[in-house]
Amino acid sequence: MEFLRSTLENGLEIVAECNGEAHSTAVGFFVNTGARDESPDLAGVSHFLEHMAFKGTARRSGDDVNREFDELGAQYNACTSEEHTVFFASVLPEQQDRVLELLADILRPALRAEDFDTEKQVILEEIRMYEDQPPFGADEKCRAAHWGSHPLGQSVLGSLESVGKLSVEAMREYHASRYVPGNIALVAAGRVDFDALIRSARRYCGAWEPLPAQRIVEPPSHRRGFHVLQKQSATQAYAVQMTAGPSATDDDRYAAKILAAIVGDETGSRLFWELTDPGLAESASMGHYEFEGAGLMVTYLCCDPSLAAENLQRIFDLFRRVESEGVTQAELDQAKNKVSSRIVLAGERPRGRLFVLGADWLHRRQYRSVRADLESLAAITLDDVTNVVAKYPLSSGTTWIVSPRAEISPPS
Repeated sequence: MEFLRSTLENGLEIVAECNGEAHSTAVGFFVNTGARDESPDLAGVSHFLEHMAFKGTARRSGDDVNREFDELGAQYNACTSEEHTVFFASVLPEQQDRVLELLADILRPALRAEDFDTEKQVILEEIRMYEDQPPFGADEKCRAAHWGSHPLGQSVLGSLESVGKLSVEAMREYHASRYVPGNIALVAAGRVDFDALIRSARRYCGAWEPLPAQRIVEPPSHRRGFHVLQKQSATQAYAVQMTAGPSATDDDRYAAKILAAIVGDETGSRLFWELTDPGLAESASMGHYEFEGAGLMVTYLCCDPSLAAENLQRIFDLFRRVESEGVTQAELDQAKNKVSSRIVLAGERPRGRLFVLGADWLHRRQYRSVRADLESLAAITLDDVTNVVAKYPLSSGTTWIVSPRAEISPPS
């Protein structure tokens, strides 16, 4: 493995983990923009813009874009989150230049008014489906309640109102201000010809105009609350609980991921044995999510509505035991093995490494090899986990429940 980086004259950063033993190449443009960068009247524009990138450019129609990806044999897609929008493709190494040209082209979409109007209806339907299908947007509702007016509490999809009122002119202005070279990283992994990658990037992206793009990072306040939304069409109760956690630049994030595996891994965790294995819940899990300047420990529960209050009390009691008694060495060792295995297995494919590289670079301007991550996990001690629990109590946060029952008692 060899990590290489370069920066074009206009500020576009290029980073790659080159593996001569790999049989494929993964390439992606990581744009440092997402829901947290939107004003309320632009809510959902990042996700909408991701869709519009595949609707054509000055040189290609939407059909051309998808046809050419297929002709390359590419596995390709895009995704939008609270902080990033990513356009990526995995191809055979000999297609590196051609796929980069295609990806670079769609980052400068035509944003035609007729395509915008058509795709807006698709986005609006997606929002309606998200609200009508389990778990009925419980995650975003909980995030909004937990973070309030902070930008990280905004929906990635936006709302029917914000997307409905969005104009193509507003999208064009947003694209011009956020899709600038200094706010984008070109990331590659696998069998990468780095010199050729730089030449291609200069050819296809070198003319992009360098403009400033900043993100205002304010520390969020973490709220407490218990909310129940009655949904008659729901057949299960869906609960999401959020508490504070380490941010993307906090070294405690490794211990937080270990803690999440001990408490809420989908198999063999405390929540699994407490709720899932005995059949009290269809699923119960926990994860750690990191952002710039903030982090979350998120617990998910899906169960029969008649058991929701009892299960939430069981989870609360479990959290209080973790806070008062800590975890065991056996649990720590098992969690290290689980998390380490996932890192290794995900890293065996260039596309898996692509997303790790991109997130590491945008969040921390840092390259970390698989070995470095494994060493950081191996170094975690019981004291490290105990300290994370003390800093970020699991029993103090926000709960949002979507259920056919209107009344669900909070844990005490």
